[in-house]
Amino acid sequence: MKIEDMILVSIDDHLIEPPDLFQNHMPAKYRDQGPQFERLPNGVDQWVFQGEVMGTVGLGATASWPRDEWNFDPVGLAEMRPGCYDVHRRIHDMNANGVLGSLNFGTAVGFAGAWLAGKPDLHLAQIAVSAYNDWQIDELAGSYPGRILPLCVLPLWDTDACVLELERISAKGCKAITFPETPYANGLPSFYGDHWDSVFEACERLGIVLSMHIGGAFNLLTRPEGAPPDQLIVLAAQLSGVAFTDLVTAGTFRKFPNLKVALSEGGVGWVPFMLDRMDKHMWNQAWTGLDIGADTATEIWKKNFLGCFITEPTNLRLVDRMGEHTVAWECDYPHSDSTWPLSPEKLMAEFEGAGTSDDLIGKITWQNACAFYDWDPFQHTPKEQATVGALRSLASDIDTSETRKAEYRERYLASAGD
Repeated sequence: MKIEDMILVSIDDHLIEPPDLFQNHMPAKYRDQGPQFERLPNGVDQWVFQGEVMGTVGLGATASWPRDEWNFDPVGLAEMRPGCYDVHRRIHDMNANGVLGSLNFGTAVGFAGAWLAGKPDLHLAQIAVSAYNDWQIDELAGSYPGRILPLCVLPLWDTDACVLELERISAKGCKAITFPETPYANGLPSFYGDHWDSVFEACERLGIVLSMHIGGAFNLLTRPEGAPPDQLIVLAAQLSGVAFTDLVTAGTFRKFPNLKVALSEGGVGWVPFMLDRMDKHMWNQAWTGLDIGADTATEIWKKNFLGCFITEPTNLRLVDRMGEHTVAWECDYPHSDSTWPLSPEKLMAEFEGAGTSDDLIGKITWQNACAFYDWDPFQHTPKEQATVGALRSLASDIDTSETRKAEYRERYLASAGD
């Protein structure tokens, strides 16, 4: 397969929330009480809601920045590539990278909307959740039909409210929510027991995918004194295995055999080992009486899960162990792990190194994701116009070269002056 003939759908990207998100989508009577966008004198932007502050760290918006400017320092929109927060510019950047479709996790609201939870006024927080979801569905995905897969959040503090919101967003066409991978690491009940049963039942009934992004499980790690940030960044990808183990050993799929779970940014390298380990455990340690249902861990993975990777040249050789339909690709724009704007080239180099067939390339780059999320990639874009080559032809004027924060700031201020 030629690079220009590939079709790319990324099931893990990120958006920095635009300043007018809640102003545009909160009901008028609650607008002044909803999350407020603030710009500090030093140029750093933050969101304030019910007395709590959330900002954006630098590693969440590195697209185009030279690596010597990457760090954890908070930043403002003025220093970012506009595609980080502007949906119109995002589509340009997707075209430049040859990416047809994108599923986007939030930033200030948290990957699973956790920042909107745990506030004193839960009624107001629930209204903010719905406003965020309306932005994802109506504005983000609605502005460019066939390019963005909406990804909603839930009022996690109230399972009855979760079910109502699931039914509401399903009626609007949304088929994916972001959900904490290890809720007990964030002060919420675990998957053991029946607390989340009504939520899982609604997701199964409505065909809504639980998209679990790494991050929430960070709290499970006790960081040793003196450990550099590199330690957490490297270990983070292995925490998806914890979420998978919790869900399976909790008997989740015995109760909800058609529940679908996608695991983002945890990679897939842990999967073959975990399946071997769990399959052996179930017969070797049968004395424990664990009941995960009639299916083995491998069968559960192949039926209920989708894993994704950014770059894993070794593990592409193990896809047959996981199941060819269980692996998908992610771009991770605009984070520091992203391969933008050369994702097609880097991905193809790994496919060639692993001897991946054209048939499997198609499954990994778009078919598996589209089937799992029940998303028709060609409903609005004919297949011949959805390829890397066709999309890049629309972006020949897009500058993807390295650009420093100071230059972005100058452009932003000049644009604001206009």
